[in-house]
Amino acid sequence: MRKLAVFWIMCWLGMASVVHAEPAQHWSVGLHHMAFADPLDARPVQALAFYPSSGPERSSRIDGYRVDAVAGAPIAIGRYPLLMLSHGNTGTPLALHDLATALARRGFIVVAVTHPGDNAHDHSRLGTLSNLYGRPLQISAAITASLADPLLSPYVDGKQVGMIGYSAGGETALILSGAEPDLERLRRYCEERPQDADACKTQGVLIADRDDLGAEADPRIHALLLMAPLSLMFGRQALAHVKVPALIYSGDNDQLLAIDKNAQALARKLPVAPNYRLLAGAGHFVFMAPCDDEQREHMAALCNDPEGVDREGIHLSLQSEAAHFFNRTLKHPGRAGLNTANQ
Repeated sequence: MRKLAVFWIMCWLGMASVVHAEPAQHWSVGLHHMAFADPLDARPVQALAFYPSSGPERSSRIDGYRVDAVAGAPIAIGRYPLLMLSHGNTGTPLALHDLATALARRGFIVVAVTHPGDNAHDHSRLGTLSNLYGRPLQISAAITASLADPLLSPYVDGKQVGMIGYSAGGETALILSGAEPDLERLRRYCEERPQDADACKTQGVLIADRDDLGAEADPRIHALLLMAPLSLMFGRQALAHVKVPALIYSGDNDQLLAIDKNAQALARKLPVAPNYRLLAGAGHFVFMAPCDDEQREHMAALCNDPEGVDREGIHLSLQSEAAHFFNRTLKHPGRAGLNTANQ
């Protein structure tokens, strides 16, 4: 009996050593340019898809950002969860390129939409109902386009869809998950805090350019990563139908959004208690990719953090936790293409 026990221990140790010795799977990142019709006016919406690639490591320069991905790289064989990414007001998804590429390396396809009328080059829908309700419709259209895309569709697992929202992208993500914006809350907030130039550009009353639009959820989305989310329009009742797990990051020195009315309040009110990470000293822009010297020179306000805030370290931690979070909340047994060794 003792010999049998020793035999099984030796077998277990042998298997453990084999697992330990197995080299970690490593993917580079490919880049795919997409376009699909805007649900609001049928004009083209642009998106970037980041995917695991079996090709060599290469980088690209896109709109002033050095991105660790290259267009046309071969896709690594597998089936991968789909993550949608929504940027902030007047922003660009490229500002979050390091998160997108880090998740692609870990076995996700990340599709980052540039919202028409609310991006770095076009502000024409800012402060309108069409922007509030149109952004979620654009993400839904992007999911549909990704599942039908000739390049991506063979590799996307349509049952595993998550959402990443930064700033106003957090608002977009919440609407897609069932939240109902309360426009009266915005008006009251702007009466109390008229000095909030970002949220109250229109004095708390959104321009009613499209009275035919409303909040439309997308049941295909099963998990949310929210960074510095704009969420002041959602009270407890407005969030009652948001039943998906969420991971929320915010900085306690956010110079753009009042966290007591946004991230902190959201973390208390969501019906499914989220994982909430409050970063000491960090501001609103800490979630943007660390800047190079040229960007620091031209975008100092977006690139420089208070003393003691380690943006690079924050991003490494965020990337790792985001991968674990989405693997835990989206994966099902036997998923092909999942790379757990690199997480």
